[in-house]
Amino acid sequence: MADSGSKTEKATPKKRRDQRKEGNVLQSKDVASLVTFAGSFFALSIFLEGMIVSIAQFMIRFLGIAGTMTDTSNGNVLTLSSLFAVTLAKSLLPFLLVCVLLGILGSGMQTRFLFATKNLKPKFSRLNPLEGFKKLFSMQNIVELVKSILKLIVLIVLTYSMLKADMASTVKTMQLDIAKSVAFTFSMLKTLIIRIVIAFVAIAALDYLYQWWSFERKLRMSKQEIKEEYKQTEGNPEIKGRIKNLQQQRARMRMMQAVPDADVIIRNPTHFAVALKYDIDQNSAPIVLAKGQDELALRIIAVGEESKVPVIENRPLARALYAETEINGEIPPAHYGAVAEILVYIYKLNQKME
Repeated sequence: MADSGSKTEKATPKKRRDQRKEGNVLQSKDVASLVTFAGSFFALSIFLEGMIVSIAQFMIRFLGIAGTMTDTSNGNVLTLSSLFAVTLAKSLLPFLLVCVLLGILGSGMQTRFLFATKNLKPKFSRLNPLEGFKKLFSMQNIVELVKSILKLIVLIVLTYSMLKADMASTVKTMQLDIAKSVAFTFSMLKTLIIRIVIAFVAIAALDYLYQWWSFERKLRMSKQEIKEEYKQTEGNPEIKGRIKNLQQQRARMRMMQAVPDADVIIRNPTHFAVALKYDIDQNSAPIVLAKGQDELALRIIAVGEESKVPVIENRPLARALYAETEINGEIPPAHYGAVAEILVYIYKLNQKME
């Protein structure tokens, strides 16, 4: 196996497809977390008022029922508890559903919603303490540690700076009623989270660039690996050569089998030979049944003579037909006249012999 130092080539499309099938794709956890965190807070700001109103209305109803309740048996208490649980679930369900969808979106938009079952299979190598120790000091873990420290510093700095700037206003909230105090606190929290999101966007962007660099680095291939892949996809050149030779041999056998059906063979005199046939009912022009050069030309002539096919020597015509025609194809219009003269001569010769 080639070492990492020899892996200098970019990954081929096939390797990228294979890695994707195994679940190895470019993905930044920070980007996914940021989408979930920012989206969840935005959703909370939308659903919060409705959630508070719904729960408050139930609590008023609950306290009213509890105040007039004379029977405090387990059944009644359980019924009220169940109603409270259902109300709480209905209030939180839209928000929780949005959080789940955001989590799926944050990961899916990077992986194109890839679901690889191979990642679900247990890997016993993970239980190896030596491998775990190596991963503990891997570059990936060091980067994650640096990011965690950086995030903690950002949180501390932003929180401290906001509290320091709004310290007077914060103290005054103690003198306000509960509703105004909660509104002010939520407003401060909203401003703080927006600043945190902006800071985390920069961290997530840097993390994505690092993950891209790391992913591409892991996918690199050596020149030998590219050659091996080419052999697997395109076939071994030696095997392909053998297959091509077999195909050519079979094509020649079929061609030679058609020579006895020819009307005439035009030769030059040993270098080229072209066997022609003309069926006025099926063809608009004479077709080439066989053609060959040197040894193959001599074989065509020999088979033709054995089958009593007329052989005519015409050096320029034989050379031209060999160069300009294909097997089972019609001759070019430029040679209609010369071939027609030969065919007429053959037909007249056959009539005399009959």
